[in-house]
Amino acid sequence: MSLLNVRNLSRDFGAVPALVDVTFDVAPGEVLGVVGQRGAGKSTLFQVLSGLHPPSGGDVVFTGQSITCKRAPDIRRLGIVAVQQSPQLVDTMSVLHNVFLGSEITVPNWWGLWPKEADMLQTTREFLAEFDMPLDLEEHTANLSSEQRQIVALARALCRPCRLLLLDDALSALSFARQEKLLRRIEELAAQGVSVIMSSDDLKHIFAVTDRIMVLYQGRQLTLRHTSETTPREIVELIVGSNRQEQVTPVIWAFENYYHAQQQAEELRQVQLELRQSLEEKDSLNRQLIERLGNQLEALDRLNLALQEAGRRVMIEREAERKALARELHDQIIQDLLSYTYQLEEAENDTAAEPWRDELAQIRNGVRRVVGSLRQVCSDLRPPTIDNHGLSAAIRSLASQWSQQSGIPVELDIDPALGRMPEMIELSVFRIIQEGLSNVRKHAAATCVTLALKRMSTASLVVQVIDDGHGMDEPVDLAALTEQQHFGLVGISERVSLLDGKMEVTSLPDGGLELKIEIPSPYPSIRA
Repeated sequence: MSLLNVRNLSRDFGAVPALVDVTFDVAPGEVLGVVGQRGAGKSTLFQVLSGLHPPSGGDVVFTGQSITCKRAPDIRRLGIVAVQQSPQLVDTMSVLHNVFLGSEITVPNWWGLWPKEADMLQTTREFLAEFDMPLDLEEHTANLSSEQRQIVALARALCRPCRLLLLDDALSALSFARQEKLLRRIEELAAQGVSVIMSSDDLKHIFAVTDRIMVLYQGRQLTLRHTSETTPREIVELIVGSNRQEQVTPVIWAFENYYHAQQQAEELRQVQLELRQSLEEKDSLNRQLIERLGNQLEALDRLNLALQEAGRRVMIEREAERKALARELHDQIIQDLLSYTYQLEEAENDTAAEPWRDELAQIRNGVRRVVGSLRQVCSDLRPPTIDNHGLSAAIRSLASQWSQQSGIPVELDIDPALGRMPEMIELSVFRIIQEGLSNVRKHAAATCVTLALKRMSTASLVVQVIDDGHGMDEPVDLAALTEQQHFGLVGISERVSLLDGKMEVTSLPDGGLELKIEIPSPYPSIRA
């Protein structure tokens, strides 16, 4: 018999559907994992189940009783306890009072119920000790870190009896050791008959403790599989939607494994070549080994292509998020601030008292400075020049601004026939040059920079950033730079690889460094 039955659950926010006809059951003691990209509807599902949002359609039945229209306090009293993605704490109250807010341990006396402070203190201390989180129980939660706040939210959920525990990405804010402790606690609860519905972007967490996995995509239930009958790769493919063109959530393992897979492929090529040369006259067993290595090489090549495509989609989504954030800042926050400056100016003109006018003028100037800073943030997120006037104009603007900030003159050599390229290629070249100039400013101790963009006769694009700084004593080792957390050249190399380009870093004889990048056929009429 199921503990929870969800049928055709839907939730709309205005005209936007966040959940569409989601249907599933949860048995007592079962752990259900919910996965999906950002915007898939995971948090909305948890908010509807916990009573924070009423559903727009469908039915939710808990222990045979419909709870579709019940509010959050009523749902909590039935034994459904939720930990939301952003902990809902009362910042003006102490840790202890947040843990037992609305469910205090009490004892009856002649005028009513009296809270048992000692029991609540003991219970909270035991929980915090289990998670190795020493906290002052009288401290206001407003003063806590993100991880500490999440532990308090977990304590509120786990220090009270419950029959269904909802964990909306509750592990991400925790350290690795505390994540392991929470996973063990989930297993213990499941063994005691408590059902758990949890979401996490880390599939290791999902596969460690769940019995079934539900994949959401754009608010719809894509699949519901038994964990033992699927693999992380299959779930990742469902989350990403490998045969769809929509922008999708980045798959972090793509960047983590891309260069490693390339190295493995190159090593296998060398092994295959050596075997072909030295075992040409050997028996059929050796020939079978060569064939197997060839099959492995082809599989690795396919994996490389898949990882590279995932990386491109990562890049596309990041730029889309930057663009959306810049537009939101400009169209909403900056415009609101500008309206406030006009109101302050009117108030300043209407005020007769000189001190009040001066103070209003200072406030208005302060708001204008904030607007200027926000405009710079918008420009960093998404340079408006590149959308309106193209890459050449955007690079000229970037070089001028960078030169003013750094005090280092920039000599530009931009091909007049550069022309327009696809949006993502222009943005990628802009980010490469932006990171290259940043590296010069941080590390080169240069006094001048030459920046060139040229369209070659082969229709390829060549980008050069040359400085007169101290250069580099040894050839560039990207792995060593990664270990040193010097990610400038590493980030550039990743973008160049995703564009199928080549990168050369050369120390110049008279001092300085030349960064040369060639991107093959970036023009729409040339690319296949």
